[in-house]
Amino acid sequence: MNLAADLQLISFVVLGVAMIAAALGVVILDQIVYSAFLLGGVFLSISGLYILLNADFVAAAQILIYVGAVNVLILFAIMLVNKREDFTPLANRWLRQGATGVVCVGLFILLSTMVLATPWALDTTVVIENTVVQIGRHFFSDYLLPFELASVLLLMAMVGAIILARRDFVPEGKDPLTRQEALTLPERPRELAGTPGDPR
Repeated sequence: MNLAADLQLISFVVLGVAMIAAALGVVILDQIVYSAFLLGGVFLSISGLYILLNADFVAAAQILIYVGAVNVLILFAIMLVNKREDFTPLANRWLRQGATGVVCVGLFILLSTMVLATPWALDTTVVIENTVVQIGRHFFSDYLLPFELASVLLLMAMVGAIILARRDFVPEGKDPLTRQEALTLPERPRELAGTPGDPR
């Protein structure tokens, strides 16, 4: 009896069941806040599977980026813009549900075919001591061009977001030179700061 192999198998089954259950909760539950929390559970389960595959760097990136940044951003966006609206039946809803079912079944068949056609045998003779060093070497040698293109794309997205979020509060009918006055709050009159009997 190999305790390490049995423990790894049990961990894989537990993480797989948790990931599938959380993913089903994301699409089944009506409350979108609960769905967002369960999405964080899906990300955590995936990071656990990465740890079982000895991909420590990918597991840490999964937790830091997806759980710590993306999922928190989704939660903040939901809580800021969450509006309760009455349910209104859609016309030809069965047609949309049928199209969604066809797409989902097609994706499931495609993924099942890829799973069955992929050779899952691993070369156990190659042992990687430090995955971070190996990923860094591949990033700056074999995948240097895609790495740099991804950084330029992220920079362009950040600049575009800043431009879209920028607002110039210029009141109508005023000179643009007085824009700074529009951005300042009016001061409270001094005589209203305290009453005559106020000890201040």
